[in-house]
Amino acid sequence: MTQEMEGAASDHQAARKSAMAVLARAEAGELRSAWDAWPDRPDVRPIRGPETGLVMVRGRIGGGGAPFNLGEATVTRATVELSNGHVGHAHALGTDKDKVRHAAIIDALWQDEAMRAAVEEKIVAPIRRRLDRQDGKRRDETAATRVDFFTMVRGEDE
Repeated sequence: MTQEMEGAASDHQAARKSAMAVLARAEAGELRSAWDAWPDRPDVRPIRGPETGLVMVRGRIGGGGAPFNLGEATVTRATVELSNGHVGHAHALGTDKDKVRHAAIIDALWQDEAMRAAVEEKIVAPIRRRLDRQDGKRRDETAATRVDFFTMVRGEDE
């Protein structure tokens, strides 16, 4: 495989990962509405799930210390195949099987090159904008409560 092909594959993988991260954080209603409004919906065949289970969450003290088991988190996953042959996968925290099923369907739609731009424009981008607004609001609220501590050296302590 040439470097150019590897780069293209890497870009594709990064773009899909970014879209899936957005879908995992989306609200179930957003995904359901997007699928219901999708023109010419292909038939969907479930391959796996949706099913709910637990994953071990690992942590590191200070971000760089030795890893330790923090605890378990509930995760739901699903895999579907569309009638056009594309297979979609999705995972999300929580137990909302409907949300994860729709995220898997949208992932399969995203993988179809003919539909990718429409999926990005009509589904992923609006959700990403909402999430960015929410994250910005949360950052602003947190920044408003920030306290800067500093140490002053007094002349007699020298």
